[in-house]
Order: sequence, then structure tokens, then C-alpha cells
Amino acid sequence: MNTPDTKPFSPSCERNRGPILEVLRQHLADRTRVLEIGSGTGQHAVHFARHLPHLQWQCTDQAEHLPGMQLWLDEAGLPNIARPVELDVSAHSWPDLGVAQHGGFDAVFTANTLHYMPWASVQALFAQLPQHLAPGAVFIAYGPFRIDGRHTSDSNVQFDGWLAGVDPRFAVRDLGEVDALAQAGGLQLEARHAMPANNFCVVWRRTMA
Repeated sequence: MNTPDTKPFSPSCERNRGPILEVLRQHLADRTRVLEIGSGTGQHAVHFARHLPHLQWQCTDQAEHLPGMQLWLDEAGLPNIARPVELDVSAHSWPDLGVAQHGGFDAVFTANTLHYMPWASVQALFAQLPQHLAPGAVFIAYGPFRIDGRHTSDSNVQFDGWLAGVDPRFAVRDLGEVDALAQAGGLQLEARHAMPANNFCVVWRRTMA
């Protein structure tokens, strides 16, 4: 169990950070400001910001995750990670996140979040997202997805059942249904990268001004 003065640790972040970094290198080479939705422990932010120093990284998560995340950020001491901001994607309105000062983010990243949200929160995320995106921004989501209504592996079937046991509102999302939300918000599917452990990195690009 983590105590207030010990860093939280996610083994899955350690396992998947390398493959995800290679996708980010490809799609974020010409980006400048990244909004991370659901930064969790902060391990991803530290790893990616360290290896992609041209990016300014903005972490967000619900309030209970911020103290542990800050321990990772303080230890890393990287100049390109801003102080994390409290964000509940289901809130009626999101905090400014610097959009008024700097304009919209030209990249958004999230990992292993969509299946840990009620569907209503996934809908809220895609409804709010366009207000925080610059023209041509990319949105990258990592995690398991069903494809055409079907799981891509037996392990994902088992994982989906486990999620339902944790909270009946949680589930491995169907990529087509998620893509429909993205399209409604002016995001066009650009790439789908198969990843280890039956996951995907899905990339959308904003096409509406």
C-alpha cells in the first residue's frame, strides 16, 4: 500500500512505456504542447517528457491521484512538465488548462482510461475535448479495444469480465463506437497501431477549425 510519502507504482506503465514511446515519436515529432488525460501515477509523463524534451507536458487526473503523481514529477525535476491539474472528464466544464493563454493543445494523450470510465464519461470526454484542441491537433488513446464488436483476444474477454466485476459501468470499448464520438467532435481516425498485450494506440486528428 502506498503512503502519502511514497511514490505510487504501476507495473503496466513500466511494461508499456517503451512501445508507446515509439508511437509518440512518430506522431508527436512536430507537436509542442501535450495534454495527458488521466495521468495516474505520473510514470508515463516522466518517461515521455524525458525522451521527448521538445514537448511541454500537462498532466491531469482526479484529485486523489495528484499527490502521488507529484512525487514522481518532483523526483524527475523535468522543466517540460507542468504542475498537474485536477480534472474530472465528466464535469460540466473543464478548467482552463492554459488554453486562454497559449491556445489549444496540439496533442492529447491518454492511456488505459476509457475502459475505466462509465460510457457517459467517455462521451463527456469527447464532447469537451474540441474546446481544448488547436487546429490539426492529434489525440492518441492507448488501451484495449473491441474491433467490430469483438474482442481481439481471450485475455481481453477475461479482462472485460473482471472490469464488470469492479464496476458494471466499466468495459473494454468498441473502437467503432469510440470513433463515432471522435468524428462528432471533428476528429478523423488517422492510424491504429497494434501494441503488445493485445492493446492498440489509436490516433485521431482534428479536422474542424
